Amino acid sequence: MHSLRFTAESSSNGMVERDFTLGDVPGVLWSPASGTERAPLVLMGHGGGQHKKHPAMTGRAQRLVTGCGLHVAVVDAPGHGDRPRSARDEQDIAELRKAQAAGAPEGPIVVPYNARLAELAVPEWQAVLDALQELPEIGPDGPVGYFGIGLGTAIGVPLVAAEPRIVSAAFGMNWPDALFETAKQITVPVEFAMQWDDERIPREASLALFDAFASKEKTLHANAGKHFDMPRFEADSAVRFLARHLGRTVTSAP
Repeated sequence: MHSLRFTAESSSNGMVERDFTLGDVPGVLWSPASGTERAPLVLMGHGGGQHKKHPAMTGRAQRLVTGCGLHVAVVDAPGHGDRPRSARDEQDIAELRKAQAAGAPEGPIVVPYNARLAELAVPEWQAVLDALQELPEIGPDGPVGYFGIGLGTAIGVPLVAAEPRIVSAAFGMNWPDALFETAKQITVPVEFAMQWDDERIPREASLALFDAFASKEKTLHANAGKHFDMPRFEADSAVRFLARHLGRTVTSAP
């Protein structure tokens, strides 16, 4: 059993950033700079080819931490960020680049690749959550949210389905193929974002994944535009959604 080890700490713009490792899994925990009261935790999954401190992650964390008083944790997915790629990773990525260059569909490559990463990442996330809940500023009984787009959804759907401590989740932008049956197990409130003109993920595929969630409360956000055109205000919407279900109020904008 590995213990959580903090390796660096800094503070800026009302937010404390602490790098940590749990075994060979590197992560970052962002927390409010002021106040020592216990607060809920949001786990965030980064996108494919990104890492724990990608600008999308730091920007969303800023909104959740300084705007809602939440803690936010992100870890590098297998083969991403500070984690080495395996030979299998390199092979899959090469196949993806070949398909992209040829204008071929990406789903047949990305879906099994993401599913393989999720199988590795879900138990890692559960171990990280165990360790973070031992911190006095988080604690074992507080609600936990999840926020992940793309690869963050591919990992997040099986994580949320397996993890009863997670009480709400914001997902989006992923194929349903490997997630359909698992999504049927999710009953917590869900907000799901998609691009109506996505050239990578067919519209019908996004709608099928949203439909599969068994949640009584689920909301679909469909925006015009292609895969990388998702409006930034969708992040603000996800923040409001998570804050509501974690018992917090959005008090300020970063």
